[in-house]
Formats: sequence, structure tokens, C-alpha cells
Amino acid sequence: MKNLLTVFFLSLAVHTITAQELKLNDPLPVNTRIKKGVLKNGMTYYIYKTDVIKNVASYYIIQNVGSVLENDDQQGLAHFLEHMAFNGTKNFPGKGVLNTLQKHGAVFAKDINAYTAFDETVYNMDNIPTNVPGLIDTSLLILHDWADGLLLTEAEIDAERGVIKEEWRTRQNGYMRLFKKSLPAMFNNTKYADRMPIGLMSVVDNFKYKALRDFYHDWYRTDLQAIAVVGDVDVAEIEQKIQKLFSPIEAIKNPIERFVIQIPDNKVMLYNLGIDKEVATSTISFTINQPKSLKDETVADIKESLFSGMISRMLSSRLRENSQKPDAPFVSASASFQSFARAKNNFGLLISPKPNNQVEAFKVALIELNRAVKFGFTQAEIDRTMAVYNNYYQTKISKIDQTPHAEIVNTIQKNYLENEAMTDMPKEYEIVKTIFATMTPKDLQDFIQKLYSPENRVLDVTGVEGENNLSEAAALQLIKEVENDATITAYTDEFVGKTLISGLKIKAGKIKSEKVNKEIGSTRFVLSNGVVVDYTFTDIEKNNVLLEAASFGGNSLVKDADLPSAAMVSTLMGMSGLGDYNATDLRKVLAGKNANARIGISDLEENISGMTTTKDIETLLQMIHLQFVKPRFDEDSFKVLLNNLDNSLIQRKNDIAYKMEDSITTTLYGFNNPRKRLFDEKYIKDISFEKIKAIYLDRFKNPADFTFFIAGDISKEDLKPLLEKYIASLPTTKKKEKWQDNSVSWLKGTNKKEIFMAMEDPKATVRIAFKNPFTYSLKNTYVLKAFQDVLENRLLETLREQEGGTYGASVFSSLPKRPKQIASFYVYFDCDPDKVDKLVAIVHEEIEKIRKGDIDKEDLDKVLTSYLKDLKEEKEYTNYGLNVMYDYTIEGYNRNDAANNLDLINSVTPQDVQKLVNTILDKAESFEFIFKPQK
Repeated sequence: MKNLLTVFFLSLAVHTITAQELKLNDPLPVNTRIKKGVLKNGMTYYIYKTDVIKNVASYYIIQNVGSVLENDDQQGLAHFLEHMAFNGTKNFPGKGVLNTLQKHGAVFAKDINAYTAFDETVYNMDNIPTNVPGLIDTSLLILHDWADGLLLTEAEIDAERGVIKEEWRTRQNGYMRLFKKSLPAMFNNTKYADRMPIGLMSVVDNFKYKALRDFYHDWYRTDLQAIAVVGDVDVAEIEQKIQKLFSPIEAIKNPIERFVIQIPDNKVMLYNLGIDKEVATSTISFTINQPKSLKDETVADIKESLFSGMISRMLSSRLRENSQKPDAPFVSASASFQSFARAKNNFGLLISPKPNNQVEAFKVALIELNRAVKFGFTQAEIDRTMAVYNNYYQTKISKIDQTPHAEIVNTIQKNYLENEAMTDMPKEYEIVKTIFATMTPKDLQDFIQKLYSPENRVLDVTGVEGENNLSEAAALQLIKEVENDATITAYTDEFVGKTLISGLKIKAGKIKSEKVNKEIGSTRFVLSNGVVVDYTFTDIEKNNVLLEAASFGGNSLVKDADLPSAAMVSTLMGMSGLGDYNATDLRKVLAGKNANARIGISDLEENISGMTTTKDIETLLQMIHLQFVKPRFDEDSFKVLLNNLDNSLIQRKNDIAYKMEDSITTTLYGFNNPRKRLFDEKYIKDISFEKIKAIYLDRFKNPADFTFFIAGDISKEDLKPLLEKYIASLPTTKKKEKWQDNSVSWLKGTNKKEIFMAMEDPKATVRIAFKNPFTYSLKNTYVLKAFQDVLENRLLETLREQEGGTYGASVFSSLPKRPKQIASFYVYFDCDPDKVDKLVAIVHEEIEKIRKGDIDKEDLDKVLTSYLKDLKEEKEYTNYGLNVMYDYTIEGYNRNDAANNLDLINSVTPQDVQKLVNTILDKAESFEFIFKPQK
């Protein structure tokens, strides 16, 4: 720990180290906390002990197998196998895997899941309890069966064909069609271009059972598999268990070669133009493919990664600065360096042009790229970027014991699949500091010149019907003109370093009283200006501090006519900057700091939320101070906002999902309801800069009307003087506000409607809802959620598994405490249009069964156990301490008291659920919207 603290408190100044000390061919320092081994049969395993969440572990199997390994007549089988892993294994037949884990609180699609990509298939079981006798062995046995024990029965295979077809149907839209069309150019006509992981539905419908079993035998084998166990476990014990359980799996003799697709170089730029009727706005992707080594990484690889990241960040900053000008030809533009195939990286630009501005948008972004290539970056840009990286490493090292399971597994996965080093973070940081010490602006310029190769270029354009779409010829001409443009000048950085509150006179106040709340373990400070601050120290997450300031009122106190402006307050404030600084300069001021503050206005509340690290708590409180005394309202940012909204409106024009939402809104509330308006031209026209400003100043005029909550790794002694300086100094009044009930009723109690829409790929969409007044209580919220999850699990079984009619149905429920206590639930799913009537009938049948008391106690226990699991895990995060104070002060109950959660969950019975459902359905208001394709 001493070494970690030493690293953390190092200043941003880098050491003076000679260039000779940086040995580029040296191997990278290995993270010895990750235990890695290889069994005799070729299977790799990784184990990492961490109690970031106590008494749980996550289990992964990484299969070095993806859709690129499929033959032409196998397209979709890699993904099909992924599904089959949840449909019967040697030791867990049928739905045994899910049933076993759900009994211990794990939730399908949340804790238990998998994905298939071009190059890999990965299965996960996250946050599975380790303090339940035998459950570690059970979890490892599931991994074993996924590796070498799938049953692949004919009945389950046939049942899953429909599920996968519905998954394909659900994912089909204009953007997916355009993505598929872009693949030949993106991957230079290699096998990647014809291997979308979802596959071909003609194959999914018709493949022979033997084909899937052969694919499983050929590719799910020990030399292509890695096991990862991350969590609160004994490493030696887990290693012994893995060796005993997985070693008996025999290696395949004479295995098929696991080839890696190499994307060939191209001298001539590859070009694709895609246009789709359901996509109304354009995007431009201009990338340059880069070599990617799969050999053991060295210091040279860290240097290249650092340089590429710095260049992408600095170039993106320039492009963002451009986008914040009202006359910018693009809504957004950014640069990136990323891996997009097993053996290739790419560097390039992603541009979202404004309507009819594709050519100009590409030109402006290209000029910025070439400006960097010709002249490099300024020392000020480089210094700020180094500060960002220094801060990143220092923060990561200070929180090294809080590294999430997913982040550790990501490191393991990249090591196994791409041979990326699993480095020791503190030692890696020492290398980075050495690189910084010897790095010059010319080094970065030389590097971007290497990235900006004249070969291996790819231009992918999402076009729009009727627009002047960027053609291949026009793009090539533009590139030539810009690269030979002698008028391009170097970037000038006019920002002069100042502090956030330079020139601001602050007269500190005092803490009038300090009282410990023994019930929840917090401290309440009452400040001299009347502001109340509730504070809890918690280092459950090291070096992490959260802030929330909340006040009742919100949009309920805003005039109906001003609601469009109110909806844009948070967005404009984020775009405008803060105090003396516009958004661009604010980022420069905050470079190297972890401090974030955001304001929000909801129906009944206005709030400020913030997050920071221990060392940057003062910066966060300075930001909060400025939000009240010196907010910034930037008129140029408002013009940019209006441009962006116009673009969003165009984007929505042909989007079927938005059309569906608008149809539901107008049916339920009419076309002219002032509190349920459609997002259209008139809505945008009613947004006013002056109204946004007035609403903000009104909602945030009195800090004493807010209650401030601060939780995290900051001592009381360090916090108190900062509260006196930045919060107690705020001007306040004694006026307190209350929310108003402006809730809106449906025009009719019963709404049933079939709506036919033109669509490229036929798909039915179902939305069903019921609502009724119901008394709010903590117990009732758990009962309603239990009904929601029991129903969703039933629909998963009936609609998906039995009928093969949908990829999945979602159920949402709500029981607000204010403004009106109304219980509601909502069912949503996409499906085959030919099956929609049958599936809708099944939904109503399942709801009716629950209403009549047909509730399996075991099904209910599964969802209740998941709530108990969530309850335990949420206590491992700083946010829990914040919520305890909020609930105690605002909602009036103690979250720490088992009587308010644990006991309530354990008390929920099938009779409670039945009674609730009967109450909701009795003379309920309801809707049933079924969207179908036009015939």
C-alpha cells in the first residue's frame, strides 16, 4: 500500500530521465495478481482474487471461435451454439443452467449471458455467491459443460431456430442494413464481410443437426478455450479445482487450423455509399488501416498505444471545438485509433454532417487532420493531455483494489485472444512517465504522419436520398486539394492557464451546527446561509466521492408554454461551459482533474449531481459554487443546440421506432396536450434562449432550498473548510418551494389499436399496458417488481422458448410516491407479424393466470432471491451511502434498516402478488397497440 500511495501523490511533473533508459524492446511488467496457467490438454486458465464485491465471483469461458470460422453453409452456427449452451448440457439438461443459477439470485441477460462476435464467443456468469456451499463447484461445472458438454438435442435445436430468427428480426433496421453493406469496404472483401455473427436465416432455418454438432466438435476444443475466475476466491483452491475438473477433457487430435483473417493492404481507397429509406441523416467514416502485431508486447507497444491515444484525444478536441461554432458543417466529429479486427487497427475520423453538408463537413474535418499532420500539436495541448494521462494512472492505481470484475476479465480476454500484455499498473505508469520525460512535439507529429498513410484508406458514407452525397470522386478530389493546400496554418492555442475561479471573490461562511445522525451514521452540517449538507464518510470505494443536491419543484413549477425550453436547460448548460469559460476552455481548465458536475430538471425536482476523487473535491465544490453564482449562458452554444435539434428532427423523420412513440402519444393524450408534446418543428420553434436562462435562474436561485448530500472517501476535517468556503458562501433566501401536481390523464380509459406502417423488414411491435390507483409503500414496490419479473420470466418461457415467436419480451412497472400513487405495468416485444395475434393472446393468458393465483412459489423465490443479492451488492458502492441519506431525508425511511428492505422482500407471498394484480386490473385503464407492416 505504501508504494501505491507514493505513486498516487507524485506530482504531475515527470522525472528527468535520459532517453537511453527507455528500452523499447524490453518486455512489459506482468500483473502477478493474475494467475495464468495452461493445462496439458491446451486449455488456458486465469484466476484473480478480489473482494471488490465480497463473497461473489464471476466465471467466464472465452472461446477463440467466432463467425469468421464458418463455411458458407454454416453462416450463423457459431451464434447458434452460443444459444444452445443455455438449452441443455450434460450435467444441466433443459434449462438446468438458468434454473440452477436463478435459485441463487442470478438473472438471465444481466448476470448470465454470452455474446458471439466475428472472432470469439464469450460466456459469463457474473457475481455468483461464493459463500454458498457447493456453488463454486457448480459454477465451474457449468463452465466445463459449456466447454465440452452441450447436449444439442434435436428438439432444443428446432425450438431455438425461431428464437434466433426473431433476434435477427428485432435487430433489423436501417442502420443494421447499412452496417452490413459497409462490411466489404471496411474489411477489404475478406471473409469478415460475409460473416455477420447472426448469420443467414436460410441457414438457421435449414441446417442439419449434424452440421451444428460437427461445428461444436471442430471448434469448441481445449486449445481454443480459456477459463477465467475473478472474485472473492482462494486462488490455489480454484486452480486445483480447475486442474481436476478440466484436465480430463481430451484434446482434439489433428485439429482444424484456427486461422486468423488477414486484411490485405489496398493502394486505392476503398469506398462505400449506403442509402436506406429508414435513415434520414448522414455519417462519414474515413479510416486508415494500421498494422497490428499479435506478438508478445514490449515497451515499444506501450509507447505506440500512448501516442495513438494522445493524438486521437488532441485531434478530437480540435474537432469538438469546431463543432461548437454555429456555422460548423457537422454536428459532431471525432478521431479514434481502435482495433476493429483480430489482426488490424485503424485510425480515422467519424463525422456527422449537418443536412446537405457532407462535402463541406468532410473537408473541414480533413483540414484539421492535415493541420495536425503538417504542423503537429502545441506544447500546451500536449501538456494538458499528459496531465489527463497522469491523472488517469494515478486514479486507477489508487483504486486498484476496486477494479471491477468486468475490467479484469477484459484484460484477460485481450491477453488470451490478442496476446495483449496483462501489465502491472504501477510499473506501467513508471514506463509512461519515462516516455513523457523524453517525448517531444516532433515525436507526436512524426507518429501522426506515419498513421496518415496514403494507402489502406477506407471511406464509408451513409447517404441520404435527395442530398448531395459525398461521392468517391469528390472525396478523392477533396483529399488531394487539402493535402496540397499551402494556406493551411498551424493550430493556435490561445488559452492562458487560469484556475476555475480566477478573479472570483468568495467570502467564506461558517458551519453553524454539526450533528451526528446515529441511525444512519451520517453527519448533518447546517451552514450560516441556511444550506443543509448531509455527509457520510465511506471508503468502500477508495478515492471516490459523490455529491447530490436536490430540491422539489422541477418542471411542475414551469408554465406549460415554457416546457420545451425547460427540457433543454440541462443540455444548454452542459454546452455553454461554466463561469468565465466556454465548454472548450473549461475542458482545458479541468485537464488532469476528476471533477464532474451536471444539473438536471425533472418533473418534480431540480438537482445537481457530481462525482470526483478525493484530491479533486475542491474543484467539484468550486464547480457547484459557480453553478449558483456564475452560471454561463452561451448564445453561440444555443445556436449550435438548435442546429443539433433540427438534425435530430430529420433523423427521427424516417425512424419507425420514433413514429411508433409519436402514434402512442397522440392516441393517449391528443395532438395538442401542452405537457405531452410531440418533438416537431413547432416544439423546436418554441425553445427560447431567454426562457432557458430564466428557468435556470428560477430553479437554481436559492441554494438553501436544496439539501446537499456528500458521500465518499473524504474526511470530515478536510471537507468542513471547503463547505465553509464554497457552499456556506452562497447567497440564499428563506423561501422554500413545493412541487405541484400537473399530471396528465389519458383521453380514454381503454385504448386498443392496430397501426400499419411501411417498413423494409416486416416486423410486428406490441405494447400493452395497465394502470390503476394503488397505495404507495415500500412493500408494495417490491410486490409490484416481483409481479413484473415473474411475468417477464413466464413470457420468456412461453413467447420465446415454447413458441419461438420473439427474441424476448420486456416488462416494466412503476409505483411512484408522487405526484399520484398509480401502479402500472407495461409489456413490450417485437415478433413475427404472422404470430402476433397468438402471442398477444398468450400475454393476456399469463397475466390472467397470475390474477387467479397461478403463481409458482419457486418462480417467485427466484426473483426475490435476486433482490436480496442486489441488496447485498449495492452496499459495496459509494452510491449506497448517498442513497441512504437521500432516502432518510427526502423519503423518510432508513435504507439501512432491514425492516425497510430485507424483511419486506422475505415477506412477499404469492397471495400479495395476486392481490396486487387484481387491484391493478380491476376497472383498469389500459392500452394495446399493435404495429404491423403495411401489406
